[in-house]
Amino acid sequence: MNLPELAAFLKTRRDRIRPDDVGLPAGPRRRVPGLRREEVAQLAGLSADYYTELERGRGAQPSAQALGALARALRLTTDERDHLFHLADRPVPGTAHGFAGQAQPALLGLLDRLTTTPAQVITDLHETLVQNEGAAALIGRPPAVRGAARSYVHRWFTDPDARGLYPPEDHPHHSRVFVSDLQAVAARRGKDTEVARMVAELRRRSEEFATLWSAHDVALRRTDHKRIVHPQLGVIELDCHSLFSEDGRQRLLWFTAPPGTKGAEQLELLSVIGTQDMTARENAARRD
Repeated sequence: MNLPELAAFLKTRRDRIRPDDVGLPAGPRRRVPGLRREEVAQLAGLSADYYTELERGRGAQPSAQALGALARALRLTTDERDHLFHLADRPVPGTAHGFAGQAQPALLGLLDRLTTTPAQVITDLHETLVQNEGAAALIGRPPAVRGAARSYVHRWFTDPDARGLYPPEDHPHHSRVFVSDLQAVAARRGKDTEVARMVAELRRRSEEFATLWSAHDVALRRTDHKRIVHPQLGVIELDCHSLFSEDGRQRLLWFTAPPGTKGAEQLELLSVIGTQDMTARENAARRD
């Protein structure tokens, strides 16, 4: 393991990212050109002390999970991610195993241009990879969790708090949509252990999921009409659109409302409100 090179690489990647690239406020008196160490740690779901030790060339060898989280937080390209794993003397995740820890450049480029529309990039298992400030204001930031719980579908069927994003009367619809979408993803991925484990766990933990899964309904979610519960603006009616990556492993989601509608007016207000007073919402396991 090349600790000095790993430390230098992490610092240079951190320096190049602006706070607004990852949905963080710039704030006054910023003394570094990019993100602060504690901000990288927060985005990666790591402790600030742990990340600081890594960037100082000290500390324990990071796990593959920690490296993947850092690759996402620092928005590394595939080559940069592979380099990070090489420096840490860890096996490089192969694309055949569906490593989807970072937004694909094409989707990320589009997201960067959606400055007035809530939008985010997610995996086909509904794990949020990156979102703009509008999406954070609309639906909150993803919880800092690891493993299967990174998936909003997983949280939807295992954590009641995850459903607070939608009115209760809409829950059956979203359950059906999530399961039929996951059916399509599971078939496309083939013998993928990640999907198989998730499905097995959800069938065991959720009677609702098991019933819907047994129905074998299949439909990738390309567009959907949503009613989103916002803590300050109330219920916002929006259309959610999806643009799939070429390999189908990632999606760019964006939210719109027809001009002149109440939803359009609420989106305008949302751009003013931003992410203020969103702490309680972020603590809830909500996504998508």
